[in-house]
Amino acid sequence: MTERPLSEQELHAFADDRLEPGRRLDVESALAERADLAQQVGAWRNQNQLLHRAFDPVLDEPVPARLIDAARTKPASGVWRLAAAVAWLALGGVIGFIVRGHYAPQQLELHASLPRQAAIAHVVFAAEVRHPVEVGADQEAHLAAWLSKRLGSQLKPPHLTAVGFDLVGGRLLPGDQGPVAQFMYQDTRGQRLTLYVRADAEDSRETAFRYAQEGKVGVFYWLDGKLGYALSGELAKDDLLRVATAVYRQINP
Repeated sequence: MTERPLSEQELHAFADDRLEPGRRLDVESALAERADLAQQVGAWRNQNQLLHRAFDPVLDEPVPARLIDAARTKPASGVWRLAAAVAWLALGGVIGFIVRGHYAPQQLELHASLPRQAAIAHVVFAAEVRHPVEVGADQEAHLAAWLSKRLGSQLKPPHLTAVGFDLVGGRLLPGDQGPVAQFMYQDTRGQRLTLYVRADAEDSRETAFRYAQEGKVGVFYWLDGKLGYALSGELAKDDLLRVATAVYRQINP
């Protein structure tokens, strides 16, 4: 018998914990095999949490006494019915703005995957002794031109000497949306940081920093135009933020 394919409605129901029990195992199996579906469902669940965080306090507030009194009286000419309709439309508009504007699906998906991919790449290459990078800092101009061409955007490795880190070099990595650039830095104690740069199909104006912890690796990440940036390292959060701020200021002078 051919297995019935999963629909988008079923994936949404699974994210909302409303899917019928008979299909939950099918969805869980599919998510285990397909990272893209798992990321999408994770983004929807994150979106649900954001909405609950924003609106649950309002829903839990007691109904004002003046509205209770008004409800006990006969509304004149349908005014209260109209007011209720307007209120619900306004609430829908606010929620729509959050879901479609401030937290667009593309951005949610990028936010869900960017820090983890950056942290994994950091762990793999920061531990390398002989081959941490493909192109060394002594060929910085070539490195910048090569990675800029591959990502289709002008890239220049930030100079972080002022915050205690020198450029080691960089490399090209494969990403789920195309080529990825990784720049590596090191301080006088041998502590390493990596800046992971990924191209995104959507042009974003959102530049707010976000922080994620992947095991021992902290990651500050943000969107800027058509690029996503993630700075990774085993530093205290405040120290990593200081470096991330220096990176951002050089990218946006």
